[in-house]
Amino acid sequence: MTELPSIPPPPDEGEISSSAQDLQWIARVQGGDTRAFDLLLDKYKSRLYGVLYNMLGNHEDAADLAQETFVKAFKSIGSFKSKANFYTWLYRIGVNTALNFLKRRKEVHLSLNEWDADVEDEPGFMELASKESASHALDREELQEKLNEALQKLSQEHRAVVVLHDIQGLRHQEVAKILGCSEATARSRLFYAHQQLQALLANYL
Repeated sequence: MTELPSIPPPPDEGEISSSAQDLQWIARVQGGDTRAFDLLLDKYKSRLYGVLYNMLGNHEDAADLAQETFVKAFKSIGSFKSKANFYTWLYRIGVNTALNFLKRRKEVHLSLNEWDADVEDEPGFMELASKESASHALDREELQEKLNEALQKLSQEHRAVVVLHDIQGLRHQEVAKILGCSEATARSRLFYAHQQLQALLANYL
């Protein structure tokens, strides 16, 4: 059985790290300069939106929860510690917000067919989409439907780890920090999620 790949971090990951510039902006916000928060928002809003959209599969819900996440981050930024990575801290707020939303909604209808071009071009999605075998070749739309069906059958926690690691390209350590669990737990969840996806997509990988 073909093993689902471990997706490496995207080449530009350094651009979203907690840089000295981030810390300067955060210090300004903590000092009362609310305009500096707009700089953080501009830097991370697209990436955060991508995480939320991959989890929710709905543009409107992702936009609403991205806004909610930034509101929560702004209210809590006084507790942010300079030794932390801002994007990890922000993603954790966003993922928890999304998980709570999914639990309230109970039924999630991910629609990979509605993903825009930017989401389809993400390395994790492209890697998964390219693993079909020659004997079971599917066109892109059919494979999206099969992935959609498989992802819907994962638990919220397992879907989150697949989104963060396989689609967003984050390392296990970063995924663990965002989900608030140990790295071992993150790896275990990812392994189990891959096993489930392998079984669900056995005829297409």
